[in-house]
Amino acid sequence: MTFLHPEFLYYMLPLIIILFFFLLTQKEAQAHYFSDEVMNKLRVSANTLTLKARNALFMIIAILMTIALAGPVIKNGKVEVKAKSADIMIALDISDSMLAEDVYPNRLKFAKQKALDLLSFAPNERIGVIAFAKSSYLVSPLSFDHDAVKFLLSKLDTTSITEKGTNLMAMLEVVDRSIKNDSKKYLLLLTDGGDKKDFSKEIAFAKEKGIVIFVLGIGSIQGAPIKLSNGEFIKQKGKIIVSKLNENIAELATKTGGVYIQSVNADKDVKTMLHEIEAHSKKKELKSQEIEKFIPLFYYPLGLALLLLLIATSSMSKRVKVNVPSAFILALMMFHTSNADAGLLDFVDLKEAKQAYEKNDFEKSAKLYDNYAKSSNHAESYYNAGNAFYKEGKYKEALQNYNRARFDDKSSRAKNLSNMGNTYVKLGGEENLKKAVESYEASLKIEDDKETRENLQAVKKALQKKKQKQNKDQKNQNKKEDKNQKNKDQKKNDQENKDKKDNKNKDKQKSKQEQKKDSKGNQEDQKKDSKDNKSSKEDKKGQEKEEKNQDMKSKKQSDEEKKHQQKNAQNQKNDKKQEEKEKKKAQSNKEQEKEKKEEKQSHGQTAQGKPIKGKMSDAEEKKWMKLLNQDQKTYLYMLSPNNNKEKENSNEKPW
Repeated sequence: MTFLHPEFLYYMLPLIIILFFFLLTQKEAQAHYFSDEVMNKLRVSANTLTLKARNALFMIIAILMTIALAGPVIKNGKVEVKAKSADIMIALDISDSMLAEDVYPNRLKFAKQKALDLLSFAPNERIGVIAFAKSSYLVSPLSFDHDAVKFLLSKLDTTSITEKGTNLMAMLEVVDRSIKNDSKKYLLLLTDGGDKKDFSKEIAFAKEKGIVIFVLGIGSIQGAPIKLSNGEFIKQKGKIIVSKLNENIAELATKTGGVYIQSVNADKDVKTMLHEIEAHSKKKELKSQEIEKFIPLFYYPLGLALLLLLIATSSMSKRVKVNVPSAFILALMMFHTSNADAGLLDFVDLKEAKQAYEKNDFEKSAKLYDNYAKSSNHAESYYNAGNAFYKEGKYKEALQNYNRARFDDKSSRAKNLSNMGNTYVKLGGEENLKKAVESYEASLKIEDDKETRENLQAVKKALQKKKQKQNKDQKNQNKKEDKNQKNKDQKKNDQENKDKKDNKNKDKQKSKQEQKKDSKGNQEDQKKDSKDNKSSKEDKKGQEKEEKNQDMKSKKQSDEEKKHQQKNAQNQKNDKKQEEKEKKKAQSNKEQEKEKKEEKQSHGQTAQGKPIKGKMSDAEEKKWMKLLNQDQKTYLYMLSPNNNKEKENSNEKPW
């Protein structure tokens, strides 16, 4: 048996022995004034350990713990350990074009984050860093000290090199000088490709020097303007320059035996690139060493020390018997278990569920995890069942299991909330996307995670685009409704105007027909009057003259009506005024018709209904004729009995 750390024995054991020697040999303060016999009489009897016995136990405990610290072991042979590494040199482009913001936050910071991710994913590889623009310099040589490399990477910016531009040849020369005595040199290039289209010189140099180039393209094909620290954009001949990802840089990778990958927001591109580098590279052996194997023995002295500590701190009596439970009771206590939800062989089901999950048999895995979770109410089982249902595509069942999983530690709660957010996204719909945002934010409050943050940003962008689309659709719908409403109003107005015109024409035709009827009735009355009054020839001649005058007036009136109608057709804006005039005329015509009917009735009663004895005098006849002629208005057509039909045809209007 040997000790891995014997220095504890050399430096601590002597001090412990000296300290407890003084404690054990020291007398009590009362022993200086009283003899042992008196002290025994004065001392109260107690069934506990004495002070010296306790101190002796504490000394043994200290010695045993010191031996455990010294690391007692038994040698168990030797093992040869070999250290291998694939040396990777990272070349970071720090030219001004890397300040473009087509990737968040800009190309340079994005590329630095990718380099840091590579350092965390390859902890056992030697990694170096080169910064380049127009010229190049070695930031860090190949080293296993990744913390130092990360620190140097974080300090790089575009001001580290004052010369502007991108010179890949100068960078390759630095790589050749920094990695020596190697047949193959592996270079990871983080750049936007610059403006060069032909890389034949760089390809020839890389092949000559044995440099295999892997390119991670930073930026987008659409490009973005280059924003300086003062907020201005870089211009050339007064125009803002838009820097784009140069995809021609892919030739530099493929023709030197490497791989070209365009960067993405997640870390899949870095993992894929590291996998490709390890597949192409041959890890060289840096050193080998034989290490001895040991069987540790420290827990024996440590366990004995703990047992003695329990005895020393207890109040167990030296003389009084202590009733210890019998072996039968102890056996009952050991084998009697309380009613537990989980069975004794549940680990078999859990192992089977895990194996089914790894074999992509998610249905079986989900069923086993779900049954165990319901029987044991175990949070991790609910969580695993949710993952299996998620992989199976049953997102509602997955969400139910995630909600039932109640974790005490923060990390598990954060992961559970993140998975709930993913499930809400898979369910789809605006409400589920909003719930996904709430779950992601709750997860990030508990524990910050890169992938969760990226998912949150993606869902927020999707919601924003959806809102914009809804607003556009709403605007288009409103425009269509406004157009339809305008068309309806226009049609309605046109129909109303058309109806008004039709009503006007109908009213005019009715008024004309009524005028014709009235004129015919008047002519018949006049004929009767002329037959009854044949004796008065002079009165007939006067009546004929009056009729002719009325015909002339009626013709003039018809001409005026024609002109008036033509004016109305030309000036549609004055339709309302014309309608009011025509309504007034129609009312006046109706009133005239009523008066005429009343006069006819009264005339009939005097002339026909109540026959007058004897003949009417000339004075009375003239009086009645005057009254009849006064009632005739200019709107009516007065027709003579001889040429009645001819007058009707000549004055009849086509509409």
